[in-house]
Amino acid sequence: MFREDFSDLNNWEPLTFPQIKNHSIYKVKMDDGGNYLQAESNASASGLIYKNTFNVYDYPRIRWRWMVENVYKKGNAKEKSGDDYPLRIYIIFKYDPDRAGFFESLKYSSAKLIYGEYPPHSALNYIWANRDYKEEIITNTYTDRAEMILLQKGSSNVGKWITEDVNILEDYRKAFGEDPPPIASIAVMNDSDNTGERSVSYLDYIEIYK
Repeated sequence: MFREDFSDLNNWEPLTFPQIKNHSIYKVKMDDGGNYLQAESNASASGLIYKNTFNVYDYPRIRWRWMVENVYKKGNAKEKSGDDYPLRIYIIFKYDPDRAGFFESLKYSSAKLIYGEYPPHSALNYIWANRDYKEEIITNTYTDRAEMILLQKGSSNVGKWITEDVNILEDYRKAFGEDPPPIASIAVMNDSDNTGERSVSYLDYIEIYK
């Protein structure tokens, strides 16, 4: 469906949060091996979100290649104070009013009146976890509508390029016990606002495909 090789950031826009003033820095870097995205945070949080959406039933697979220079000493996926990651890939699912029940529809309609648009329905976070947890999936400490998929754990692969290849539909069903809404967007983030630490990470490419 698409492949992003990070020759520029024309297809992306900033993803920021109202309560967080310090933003992470994203740059396209080049070397003999080609282009890649460098993500740096320093007691900060913000991301990049892809400008277009896609249908997860038509394109359920995603792969990418990433590397981190370090993990966070205070990072802990089970506590709000440690909910930071040197790199994560978000799949953000759009609320679908045609699939909603009465109470869910009421809640999202009320939110739209306040914010002018529907908030996301749910999200999968593919994370480079700071610790070696026994779990493969952990519910986000801030909301039960975001599930954390622990692809890398701890420091054993720090400094190495790692290729990931996942099935969004399978992971969503494992995480939420139901089928996802069809339309989604993708975002990337390096954040350290909770731990107050610093990290640099890299993303070589992202590809969404059948």
